[in-house]
Amino acid sequence: MSIQTLEQFISEQQTQFPQAKGEFTRLLQAISLAAKIVHREVNKAGLADILGKLGNTNVQGEEQQKLDVFADHYFMDALERVGECCYLASEEHEDGIDLTKRNKYAVGKYMVYFDPLDGSSNIDANVSVGTIFSIYKRISTGEELQSVDFSQTGREQVAAGYVIYGSSTMLVYSTGKGVNGFTLDPSIGEFCLSHPRLKIPEHGKTYSVNESNYNQFSIAVKQYLQYCKEIDKDSNRPYSSRYIGSLVADFHRNMIQGGIFLYPDTFQYPNGKLRLMYECNPLAFIAEQAGGIATTGENPILDIIPTKLHQRTPLIIGSKNMVEMVEKFIVEFSNEEPSFA
Repeated sequence: MSIQTLEQFISEQQTQFPQAKGEFTRLLQAISLAAKIVHREVNKAGLADILGKLGNTNVQGEEQQKLDVFADHYFMDALERVGECCYLASEEHEDGIDLTKRNKYAVGKYMVYFDPLDGSSNIDANVSVGTIFSIYKRISTGEELQSVDFSQTGREQVAAGYVIYGSSTMLVYSTGKGVNGFTLDPSIGEFCLSHPRLKIPEHGKTYSVNESNYNQFSIAVKQYLQYCKEIDKDSNRPYSSRYIGSLVADFHRNMIQGGIFLYPDTFQYPNGKLRLMYECNPLAFIAEQAGGIATTGENPILDIIPTKLHQRTPLIIGSKNMVEMVEKFIVEFSNEEPSFA
């Protein structure tokens, strides 16, 4: 049985585009390298002094874990060193890094947004965590980046992906031509193609939501959750509740098995809690490429025009039939006042 590594796969894809010069290939290789280093650190976390809280908070007001800082450093370093980026933005920093200002001779044309370690609050409990990344191509041609570069919607991503550090480490990505998954083989230190042409099942048996927020949900979302719990043999209900609290882990399970993930707006977070640029947009891109749907409940995630780096949005994502059912509930109860009782 032949094995195809990530680098072989990327190189093979590049040959389909005679105009390609290898910049994008080198960028993905840099992401792969950083992921391998983070994999190593995550797997030895219990043996080293890198578990637990750092004592600082990030721009989101969230307590930083030691591994948050490790992962952020590795990805920042790998992406800057590769020389193909003009802009880098991480969840862990208040502002993005404009490399054209740091080095006026910077010629990189890619902008990368990333969450270096999603679900890091679960690290001490040895729960799966992940990295999410989103790649855009610069539009402006001057020395410095312009506002047009930062206002691109999710549909203009040239690639997006995530890495899940679990029982095995997987890198899943798309360049707009389907989704492919690669599993890290530690014995050879390479990501190998394990899940070609990934597709989200059109229907699933699980729903993922933080039900502790139930009293803050809209009537539409409450009604949908009740629908999930009803007994109905024709639609294989009730569905199972599966909420890990690690976005990458919840999303990946639904990618493989089918299901739906909901983080709607709440009284506490009226604009949603998850971040558009480095969480929702990349996962929405992958979901649509795999046959799924990603929406705020009213509009496709990929159609949102970003206005700031750490912009938040509601997110409902997963199997096509299940997301469409939520949308039906939202339309049906659109005139009802939100209930927080």
